[in-house]
Amino acid sequence: MNKSTKSISKFLSLVLRHKPETINLQLDQHGWADVDELIQQCNKHNKHLDMELLLEVVETNDKKRFALNANQTKIRANQGHSISIDLGLNEEKPKTILYHGTVEKFLNSIQKTGLEKRSRQHVHLSQNQETAIKVGSRRGKPIILTVDAPQMLVDGYTFYLSNNGVWLTDHVPAKYIKF
Repeated sequence: MNKSTKSISKFLSLVLRHKPETINLQLDQHGWADVDELIQQCNKHNKHLDMELLLEVVETNDKKRFALNANQTKIRANQGHSISIDLGLNEEKPKTILYHGTVEKFLNSIQKTGLEKRSRQHVHLSQNQETAIKVGSRRGKPIILTVDAPQMLVDGYTFYLSNNGVWLTDHVPAKYIKF
């Protein structure tokens, strides 16, 4: 992903996950935005975007953060919203342990309260350690936590699997985490 594509990807994450009002963009209750409106509003706000660049961002984003509908007239972020969105995901049952990447400065808090969604709609978990390492690396030296998802299921916790393979849940109490 080149510098321009990465910049647009970060900007799309902002407007499609957190602050659509930044460019006066309207999202529906499921987080979908009209592609033509997105392009128009980005350009009005000095963020050059056309359909070709948008498709490149969607296709090359290493985390597959964005999804287009079948006829490419709507776009949304797959997960990670801090605004209230109904992603329409069905409950899923993880068959194995899951992982969460973090950094040392958050360990004391996680040991006390577990993994909390805070300003997001869900806690994000990975199916593999490699992804968790990438996530943790964004803020420094990564520490990988192991989450006993099968036991959480037995104990009544709910999980969802986003379209880009991120496991989502509301909270992971510390007793299910191996530090």
